[in-house]
Amino acid sequence: MQVLRSIDSLSSLPGPLALAVGVFDGIHLGHQEVIRAAQEHATQHHGTAVVVTFDPHPAQVLRPGAAPRLLCGPRHQQLILEQNGISCLLACPFTAETAKTPARDFIQQLVRAARPLGCISVGYTWSFGRGREGNIHLLMELGQEHDFAVYGVPPLKIDGQVVSSTLIREAVSNGDFARAATMLGRGYSVFGPVGEGQKLGRQLGFPTANVAVENELLPPLGVYAVEARIGSEWLPAVANLGRRPTVAADADPSLEVHLLNWSGDIYGKDMEVRFTRHLRSEMKFASLEELKAQIARDIEAAK
Repeated sequence: MQVLRSIDSLSSLPGPLALAVGVFDGIHLGHQEVIRAAQEHATQHHGTAVVVTFDPHPAQVLRPGAAPRLLCGPRHQQLILEQNGISCLLACPFTAETAKTPARDFIQQLVRAARPLGCISVGYTWSFGRGREGNIHLLMELGQEHDFAVYGVPPLKIDGQVVSSTLIREAVSNGDFARAATMLGRGYSVFGPVGEGQKLGRQLGFPTANVAVENELLPPLGVYAVEARIGSEWLPAVANLGRRPTVAADADPSLEVHLLNWSGDIYGKDMEVRFTRHLRSEMKFASLEELKAQIARDIEAAK
C-alpha cells in the first residue's frame, strides 16, 4: 500500500482522484460503504481511489484524557484497507493547529492538490473543519463550486441501530464478539509485533507469543479461543489476556498467544489476533503445575 503523509502529495497520483474521507476507526460496514462509493467512482472514471484519514485519531489530540482506545491502530488500519482493495492511503497529520483549519480551507487544499479531484465520499452525518463547522451541505456547495462529485452515504443500520465505532467498542468491552463482528463485517482483532517475554510458557511446555498491541481496545481479561495470523495464514490458538497473577501480578495486562500444532520463530513479526470466544476468567493458581494442567485444559476447550 502507498501511504501519503501530506495533502500536497496527492498531486503525485494519476487523476481523477476519488477520495473517501473520514476517521474510519475500525473500518466497519458503514465505513466500507463510504469507501466503496469512492472505489466505484474511480473505476467508472478510470481514476485512483484514495482513503483520506487522520493520524493520530483527532480525539487523541482534542480530548487526550478521554480519547477511547482504537479499534484499529494505524498499521492495522492499513492492513484492513488493503484487504478491502485500497492501494493508496493519505494519513493527514492531525495536530492542535490543524484542528483550527476552517472547513472550506480543508476542502480547497484537497482540490488544489488533486490533479483533478473527481469526487469526495463521506458519511452523510460527517462533520469536519474548525469546530466541526463543515457538513454535507457545505461539501455539496463546494462540489458545485469546484466541479467534483459528492457522495453523502447514509448511516448503515443493523437491527434498527446505526453501525458506529462507539457501539463496536461497547460490544468488545462486554466480550460480545458476535455483535462486534456483525457491525465490522469480520471478527474483531488486534494487531502488533511479537516481542520476547520471560519465556515461562516455553518452560511449561506451551510456548507463547507476547503481542505488543498498538493502543487498540482489548476485551475483558481472561482466556480466549482465538485465531492468529502471521503473514497470510490464520492459525488456531489460545490467548491469555491478563496480569499473570500466578507468576508475576503485572500491573499492565499482556496478551500471550499459544499457537496450536505449530512451531517456529516469530519474534519481531507482526501478529493479528482475532477473538472468537471466551473460555474462562483469569485465575491465580497455587503452583505452576496447577497452571500447566489448566493450560492443557484450555487448549482442549479451544479445539
